[in-house]
Amino acid sequence: MIGTTQNISLDGRERGVTRRVVVLCLVMAALFGYVIPIIDRKLQNSFLGAQHLPPGAIAALLVLLLVVNPVLRLMSKKWTFSRNETLTVYISCLFSCLVPGHGGENVFVPNIIGAFYYANAENRWLETWTQMKSWLSPALYPDGGTFGDKGNRAVTGWYTGINPDQAIPWDAWMVPLFAWGSLVLAIYVLMACLSTMLRAQWSEREALSFPLLRLPLEMTEDMDASSTRSAIPVFFRNPLMWIGFGIAVFIQGMNGLNFYFPTVPKIPLELTGNYFSEPPWNQVGGVPLRVLPIAVGITFLLTSEVSFSFWFFYWFIKVQYILAYFMGFLPTTLPTSLGAQERLFTGSQHIGAYFAYVAIILWAAREHLQHVARRALGRAKRTAGEDNEPLSYPVAFWGFVFSFAFIFAWSLFAGMDWRLALWLWGCYIVIMIGLSRIIAEGGLLILESGIYPVGLWAQLLGAGPNNVMSVTNGMLPAQIAQSSFMLDMRGFLMPSFVQSFKLAHDRQIRLKPLLGLIAGVTLISFVIGIWTSVKMGYRDGGGLTFHNFYASIGPRIPAWNVDGSLNNTTSGFASVPWLLVGAATTWLLMMARARFMGFPLHPIGLLVVLTSTFHIVWLSVFFGWLLKVLVTKFGGTENYRKLVPAALGLVLGDVFMLLLWLVIDAFTGRTLHTIGA
Repeated sequence: MIGTTQNISLDGRERGVTRRVVVLCLVMAALFGYVIPIIDRKLQNSFLGAQHLPPGAIAALLVLLLVVNPVLRLMSKKWTFSRNETLTVYISCLFSCLVPGHGGENVFVPNIIGAFYYANAENRWLETWTQMKSWLSPALYPDGGTFGDKGNRAVTGWYTGINPDQAIPWDAWMVPLFAWGSLVLAIYVLMACLSTMLRAQWSEREALSFPLLRLPLEMTEDMDASSTRSAIPVFFRNPLMWIGFGIAVFIQGMNGLNFYFPTVPKIPLELTGNYFSEPPWNQVGGVPLRVLPIAVGITFLLTSEVSFSFWFFYWFIKVQYILAYFMGFLPTTLPTSLGAQERLFTGSQHIGAYFAYVAIILWAAREHLQHVARRALGRAKRTAGEDNEPLSYPVAFWGFVFSFAFIFAWSLFAGMDWRLALWLWGCYIVIMIGLSRIIAEGGLLILESGIYPVGLWAQLLGAGPNNVMSVTNGMLPAQIAQSSFMLDMRGFLMPSFVQSFKLAHDRQIRLKPLLGLIAGVTLISFVIGIWTSVKMGYRDGGGLTFHNFYASIGPRIPAWNVDGSLNNTTSGFASVPWLLVGAATTWLLMMARARFMGFPLHPIGLLVVLTSTFHIVWLSVFFGWLLKVLVTKFGGTENYRKLVPAALGLVLGDVFMLLLWLVIDAFTGRTLHTIGA
């Protein structure tokens, strides 16, 4: 079981972090750091990372289990990778696959130059953005705070490309890359320390399910069994697993062949069209009908109340739009929230629910967190369980404090008002905790918060020359930080820390050496990924060949947000009642769950339903929930357990076909071929 610690020998390979594993993981980190930016941005094929069950990590498991170990076993059984070694490789890939790819913290690269490239006489962005500190952007750094010829060449060259005989202007990039890179690394330290402080509470005291760890654990289940005669783990000898695997392979195989040969029939996984065109039903907006086999399989593993809550609250929000129509709010008059990019009353409910939920889970952890603080202040004794943490509690506590202090000081040097900096990064911590908790409980592959602190401040308290939210008080770097780290968070790292510490603790993998390995692979993949992204821009023309959101749309969002905030010069408290409604609803749901056994609703449904990523997977979540309900109702719990391998096979088959088509695409040179979300 995921939530139990097994009695494992700590000798030799069972410690997980062995010399050969370290070498392998570091080499793979360098490889992923170079390859993933090419796949994600230039080729725009399926992502090897960009989700919290990374296909690249599953690929590493498949190669070790089905290729490397069988070959090594033929030579000597002593040479094969143990289960803990294999899982250590998987853990390292949770970081090296996410850091350099889509949705990671690397997106600051185009964001620090986008406003300068897309500035023109109509938007007058240069008048605003040249007021930013020169060390924050290569557009300003070489020219001492003005957008001169050197800065213009640095920006234009990245977007349009340069001749092969021309040198890349690294001198313009080094200071901004070091500045923003140091901020990102401080954020990683903060995540590691916070995850250390929360690990015991979430994985032991509350025993969260961590559904995304189920597949790697099942794949490696009997690797160390002395009675096992086969080199292939038992997971791959289960017929039900192959049934689920075959379904996914058939579907994605046919659709991949259709991509190459349009005469091959395609199995539709998505329906498009305007299904609700007449009032009042048109108030619900777009309703994507898309089925992802991997999401169906993962949802089958969730508790019924969690999976039910996800799709129930999706429609609960849309019903509110219909009710608003009957109350006289026409579509053109429904206000929009800057913070959530949704109608004011629903977007505000979402934000209120989010903050309330994080407050409740921190309150539930208060005794444990108080112990951590007392340990850091020397007022409590070290407990035996602390020896199994990646960091001692005092180190984790003070590491969190000093990394946050560095981030705060960095923001002040960048020109932010101290109140804006405190609000921005305080909200970011809330967002990190909330999203990590959703993944630990709900197993969603891709997530974003839908909360944008800078816009929320402007919405509530206004913006402008005489406001904290102004250009002179650091709105520009705040908007870049928000767009880089809080807009598309599908690859952010805290869930990887939380899952890794849970998995390593349960398997008795040495956590302190593991944390050192994580630091190494993260640093390598981050540096190589940034270097690759900058270099590719100049060699291939980032604006001409890169993913449209990464190079074109995303880098303009900070400037658009600045314009929108500055136009909202007055404070508005119309959203406050709805913030309170969202918070109160969350509190009532948590109270009902605590007092009524079998209560069917979980508040995390409210935290995800307004995000664009959940729109992609809502129907898959519904089908996964429905399958589980039907199986348990008509077949009982025992038959449900028997069908779990089929669900895992569905997940593995989907990932396998993604990997297979990536290999085929690489040989054929095809681009824009994507499987999954």
